[in-house]
Order: sequence, then structure tokens, then C-alpha cells
Amino acid sequence: MSAVSQLKNQSAFDLLRFRRNPAAAFFTVILPLIFLVLFTSLFGNETFDNGAKLATFYVPGILGLSIVSATMVNLAITTTTRRERGMLKRLRGTPLPPWVFVASQIVMATVIATFMTVLIIIIGRILFGVALQWSAVPTLIISLIIGAAAFCAMGLALSTIIPSEDAAPAVTNAIALPLYFVSDVFVVTEDAPRFIEVIGNIFPVKHLVSSLQPAFDPFVEGTPMEWGHWAVVAAWGVFGAVVTMTRFRWTPS
Repeated sequence: MSAVSQLKNQSAFDLLRFRRNPAAAFFTVILPLIFLVLFTSLFGNETFDNGAKLATFYVPGILGLSIVSATMVNLAITTTTRRERGMLKRLRGTPLPPWVFVASQIVMATVIATFMTVLIIIIGRILFGVALQWSAVPTLIISLIIGAAAFCAMGLALSTIIPSEDAAPAVTNAIALPLYFVSDVFVVTEDAPRFIEVIGNIFPVKHLVSSLQPAFDPFVEGTPMEWGHWAVVAAWGVFGAVVTMTRFRWTPS
């Protein structure tokens, strides 16, 4: 069997495992939609003079949360669980090349992130009147590709510092949740203390959210290229890839 066929089959198997995991499906698919409904209910959805809805400005943050959840959070937890249960060790004894397994994890996470992007756009449009700026769709696609790849690498890297299966959800959420609050996901940090803004600018979540905003911002014209934000996200992705290549373990602790 060719490597492409192996990658295809392994990716399909990983997607099936994800679909049959109710907890993973809830936190990755349902929870961001709940946040979108809650924010719109709590803060309203007034209409601006140009016809844009207030919910338009919630969507990039929720979309960024979905991408991070589908990639970094999901991979960090599932990879640690498989390692500690001996599944990765047994996998090394099969003819499946290690790089195919790693690549299948990235494919799976990217497919889920893409699905969530489409789902949030559709629900935002139908329920809350959120309009997609078609001229900025290329920006959205590039942001999705760079973000998914980078946060997949960071998820695999994060699994290398998690000591046990029980600690995986706690460690992962202890890192992800504070980043959401300082990265314009749950709240806008423009009026926050300066150190909050500095912390948000250091880490990649805020830059991912910022790169997604032009696709929904009704006040943006043309096709903006978010080079600065993409560079920061990509740099963190490279860092994650280096850590993964040097510290990734196939055997339980």
C-alpha cells in the first residue's frame, strides 16, 4: 500500500474515532456554538447604520476558539491518552510509518477546523445575520491553513510536557483558557491593563483571531493580507514542530 493510501485510511480512521468520542465532539463542535449563542443573548445583536450586525464581531473570536480547540487542545489530549495507554508504542510495531500517523493527526484536525469554520459561518448567517465579506475570503482561507498547521504542531508539542492521561485535560485547559481571555476571544482587551495586551500579543491565539476578523468586518474593503499576524502564528508553529521532533515520545511515562 502506498504512503498516500495509508495516510488516507489512517485519517479516515482518526475522524471516525473522533466522531465516536462524545466528549471530544461536544467540546470541539458544540461548545463554541453555545458560546456564540450566549454572547449574542447577553450582549445583544444590534444593527449598525450600514446594516451590519453586532454578532459579526463575536464570530472571529468564536472561530479562533474552534480552530484552537480542534487542533491544539484536541491533539494534546488525545495524543497523551494514546501514549499513556500504550497505543503509540504498539503502533510503532506496525508497518505504518510514524510520519503517516503524525500527518493523519494533522489532516484530521484540519478537517474538523474547516468543518467548524463552515458551520459557524452558516449558523452565524442564519441565526444572527452575520455576513461574510467575500472579498476577504482568501484571507480567511490562508488564516485557516496557517492556524490549523501551527496549532497542530503546538498540540503535539504540548503532549510532550503532559506527564499522564489524567493530567492532559487539566494542563491543556490551564494553558488554553487564560489565552482565550487575553486574546479577544471572550472579551475585547482594548481597555484592559497594558500587561494584558502585551501578553496577548506574545502568544498566537490573539494573532489568529485578528487574522480572521477581516473576513467578517463590514468596514474592511478589498483583500487585506495579515502578514504580521500570520508570521507570529507561523513562528509559534515552527517552535511547536521543533519541540515535537526533538521531544516526542511513543512510550508511556
